[in-house]
Amino acid sequence: MTLTTPRRAARTARATHTARTAHARTAGIALALAGTAAGCGIAPGLHAENTSREPSRTLSVYAAASLSEVMERIADQFEIAHPDVDVRVTYGGSSDLAAQIAEGAPADVFASANTTQMDAVADLVAVEPRLFAKNHLVIAVPAGNPAGVTALADLEDPAVVSVICAPQVPCGAATAELAALDALRLAPASEEQSVSDVLAKVASGQADAGVVYATDIARADGVEAVAIEGTERVLTRYPIAPLDAAAEPTLASDFVDYVTGPEARAMLTESGFGVP
Repeated sequence: MTLTTPRRAARTARATHTARTAHARTAGIALALAGTAAGCGIAPGLHAENTSREPSRTLSVYAAASLSEVMERIADQFEIAHPDVDVRVTYGGSSDLAAQIAEGAPADVFASANTTQMDAVADLVAVEPRLFAKNHLVIAVPAGNPAGVTALADLEDPAVVSVICAPQVPCGAATAELAALDALRLAPASEEQSVSDVLAKVASGQADAGVVYATDIARADGVEAVAIEGTERVLTRYPIAPLDAAAEPTLASDFVDYVTGPEARAMLTESGFGVP
């Protein structure tokens, strides 16, 4: 499943309350200034500059579902620096996004949750992808951990209703690699197409446990994390690149530069990601 977020509208709604409050505080000042202008024979607002700008350009970013929280913040800040740009982010499993890009989806930038899916669209990438984040796996359980899950080995028991990502999805590939290193045969009740789907099943109580990224726990209600011993052996590395089909190649490259720059790196770190 993919999801395109109406980001600018949401940000506008969040700003509305602040704007109204500021307007109320400055109403008296504005009236006083208007009176002064009238006394001087100047029409109110004659020399006021309208600095608001409606977005005239759109940047389409396809990003792994596990990036959803931090990518919203990054896109917000990029829009502030580029008021004429509307960043529209489509989230989903990296394998699904790569398949859509290969089929001609109008994406300008691709941020994958592993290098395998970026390699799958290598012929459509404008420049060498750049690594910008790292993540690791944990077990998500419902609040209180009712099934008493303590280790990845517990997911071998069919009595424990567990969910993992499908093997073609980055979180699924990492889960399979980690299980293989410990010679485990997991017995999931289902394999999902994105880490968000795994998390949703755990949070709703449909599953006793699910393997997700550590950063996903922070953005979900009703779940808690169980650490996986040795998880650092299988780190997920996120590459990003502008695509050949980008409507505005320079804008796409500017966004990639921002994601790999110091401001975005700080946001990634705050959200629990490792950075190169």
